[in-house]
Amino acid sequence: MTSFDVFGVGNALVDIQARVDDTMIERLKLDKGIMTLVEADVQAGVLDELSGLPLNRCAGGSAANTIVAVADFGGSAAFVGKVGKDDVGAFFVADMRELGIAVDVDPADLPTGTCAVLITEDAQRTMLTNLSASVTLTADDIDESLIKDAKYIYVEGYLLTGDSTKAAAYRAMELAQKHGTKIAFTASDPFLVNMIRDEIWDLITGPVDLFFCNEEEAISLTGEKDPIKAAAKIHEHAENVALTLGEKGSIVMHGGESFPIEGVSVKAIDTTGAGDMYAGGLLYGITNGMTWRQAGHLASQAAGRIVSQMGARLDHKFTPEDVKAFSELD
Repeated sequence: MTSFDVFGVGNALVDIQARVDDTMIERLKLDKGIMTLVEADVQAGVLDELSGLPLNRCAGGSAANTIVAVADFGGSAAFVGKVGKDDVGAFFVADMRELGIAVDVDPADLPTGTCAVLITEDAQRTMLTNLSASVTLTADDIDESLIKDAKYIYVEGYLLTGDSTKAAAYRAMELAQKHGTKIAFTASDPFLVNMIRDEIWDLITGPVDLFFCNEEEAISLTGEKDPIKAAAKIHEHAENVALTLGEKGSIVMHGGESFPIEGVSVKAIDTTGAGDMYAGGLLYGITNGMTWRQAGHLASQAAGRIVSQMGARLDHKFTPEDVKAFSELD
């Protein structure tokens, strides 16, 4: 019997979100709208700037957000990532376990990683990430029994930026292949595609069963200017593809078929975690009896709901009745 729908492998971070104005972004000389890796002293300075502002804190990181979404929809999930032996790390583990997620963690001696998410009035999010303890994830941390008992593993591309975390990602995929567990992989960020394009292609043409990307990542990866052509080119090598197009919706490709999925018309407040939520909705759907088209509709609606609020967790979760309705779509 399969114990988990999805087993996630990723950076274990605590997200600290705040609404700010553009003047703060300019004063701190930050690159607006993108994720930047920063050292601990820089992160400490940014967090000091946020002192006194209303803050939202939750267990985060790209794969962790997706695993939380799977659990929120009613799926069974597990996660492995590295935290420190500190209060922030204890918060991460407790937050995940409270959602019913099995968390496999052997704490490191470094502080727990954090991601400061600065959200401006135009809904752009500027993220500063200090990975800290999360970079100490190794192949030895990957629990074979959890992968054996999962339908899918979900690996975030950010892991490929470090030697030990890359080894952990590849170990997870190796064990998945050994036990017949499907492999989902996300491109994570356009900068990553530009940096390791050939390696990502090797994964797509190799072990990856389901590839997640957004429009910019797909275009960078393939060289195609049209996202539909880009998705089709990727689908020539990957069995399943999910390409998000922001407010325009998404394209899901499975079994040689293409399913255009409608966008959701909402007022965007914060785009944090939209792609992670989309991946969670799709993974929940395909591991719980939905067709790929039905799962795509659920994922799209979930992503639309998440951008209309603050933070990467749904304020108003989908009820079991809501989720069931998607499984009854044509």
